Amino acid sequence: MLLTIHPENPNPREMKTVVECLKDGGVVIYPTDTVYGIGCDIYKQKSIERIARIKGINPEKANFSIICTDLSHLSDFCKPINNSVFKLMRSVLPGPFTFILEASSSVPKIFKARKKTIGIRIPDNNIAQSIIRNLGNPVVNTSIHDEDQLVDYTTDPELIHEKYRNLVDIVINGGPGGNEPSTVIDCSGPEIEILRQGAGLLPRSPTWL
Repeated sequence: MLLTIHPENPNPREMKTVVECLKDGGVVIYPTDTVYGIGCDIYKQKSIERIARIKGINPEKANFSIICTDLSHLSDFCKPINNSVFKLMRSVLPGPFTFILEASSSVPKIFKARKKTIGIRIPDNNIAQSIIRNLGNPVVNTSIHDEDQLVDYTTDPELIHEKYRNLVDIVINGGPGGNEPSTVIDCSGPEIEILRQGAGLLPRSPTWL
């Protein structure tokens, strides 16, 4: 199903369709503040395995991130973080960043893997935020990649639907997506390190140190 949702004012009825699909174990493609992502309810193990199959990867080795609405979910999935990391996250989120943090004991139960870290995303996108708020918990997230050698990410949701309509339950058309992924920042070690420079730019004058 290709479901068009207004990017600024998501219709509650359309959002209900998406949320009910996720609660039933469905897999959905949706816009973020960077590229389009594919996700499911974080507590639906079979759905997580289904996404891994779609991506052609081993579920136990998949580096999926989770999308949250705010920092209140950190304590559910991450070990305690220091003040500098918290200040950094608070200063740039919501935004196009993925933060790699030490995973709590609840994460291996979800992913069935001995994961020591977990990626956290809080996108600045009304549709993604509305999905999570209405669902009541985070969703598993991984980017939609393009097989074209020149283009890493498909920005047209109709083209995404053509490719994935037999693999997922809903593709949301929330307008053109970006073609640059999130900036990945590893905060799981003693030093904060940028693993991938993407759409998110850190302030030149750090305010979190």
